[in-house]
Amino acid sequence: ACICAKNKRVTNCREVNGICWCDSAGSGVPVSCDKLTSKCLLMKAEMRGTKSGRREKPKDAFEDTDGLYDPECENTGVFKAKQCNGTTCWCVNTAGVRRTDKHDADLKCDQLVRTMWIIIEVRHAERNDPLNSESVKRIFRDVITSRYMLDGRFIANIEYEKPVITIDLKQNSSEKAAGDVDIADVAYYFEKDVKGDSVFFNNVLNVSFGNEMLGFEKVSVFYVDEIPPEFSMKSLTAGLIAVIVIVIIAIVAGVVVLVSSNK
Repeated sequence: ACICAKNKRVTNCREVNGICWCDSAGSGVPVSCDKLTSKCLLMKAEMRGTKSGRREKPKDAFEDTDGLYDPECENTGVFKAKQCNGTTCWCVNTAGVRRTDKHDADLKCDQLVRTMWIIIEVRHAERNDPLNSESVKRIFRDVITSRYMLDGRFIANIEYEKPVITIDLKQNSSEKAAGDVDIADVAYYFEKDVKGDSVFFNNVLNVSFGNEMLGFEKVSVFYVDEIPPEFSMKSLTAGLIAVIVIVIIAIVAGVVVLVSSNK
């Protein structure tokens, strides 16, 4: 009966009071097509039919190292705080990103922790015409507010250091009203657009400067939660552990030198 322009992963579309409503694939949850669909429902739909920085980052910022999984969503479309794959479970934030080690089914996730800050880094391809920093900021701000319908007050900053564009989205619990688009949903839609797998129906992301389209090579997304993540030492990569050990050795060596010099 209607086409869901903002989500192609839907079924059973119908028009109600002039608004297109559809059922999100994989979950059957009704979604309004004049708004962005929640990230949890989008991931759920994507799993249907399957088996399965240049700038210094904040201390507690982390990336999604797990990728796509089949999430459990509340009826409102938000992620459930506890996610499981068989008997293996973990806790997630409001962006659906794992923030604890993986445990057995007895794991307790007391609350869905809010992701208050999302850092998006996108690297553009080589181009003939150089980009003007102010133009980059203006155009990407317009894209985020118009295409993804995010209130401009949640765009904290946009920086450009060739060839990386860094977008900071901030939205804590006290700032987000019931009708506000969630920054986690915006980041997911944007990431899909950049990777050429747009969620929008027949509407790819085209960003041009002058007469030349802007091509994208890579996108990375980092998350900062209102409560720091709870990863144990064993979940860190070998390289990071090596760096930590070296730092500790350097500190100990510095203390020894200091003690010797005092003597």
